[in-house]
Amino acid sequence: MTERTSGGDLRAELGVDRTHHAYEAARIAFELGTEVRMLREERGWTQTELAERAGMTQSAMARFEAGGTIPTLPVLERVAAALQMRLSIALSPA
Repeated sequence: MTERTSGGDLRAELGVDRTHHAYEAARIAFELGTEVRMLREERGWTQTELAERAGMTQSAMARFEAGGTIPTLPVLERVAAALQMRLSIALSPA
């Protein structure tokens, strides 16, 4: 019979660091929010104006811009369309 390992043991064995992944996700969310805020301000729009164009509430847009949420692809597509932009996702070497 094979010996079972805990999830923590398996993550350690595979070299998976949950803390690193959480920080990376937070960094990406912050960078996305910063970019959206910059594009919105270039257009002279309020958060409310952009939120309405993207089918969101102002408070959801505020959280998005602050990096307080990790947006789904459909949300990113709506925000990009509202900004008259095309969503582009790229993978690059680590």
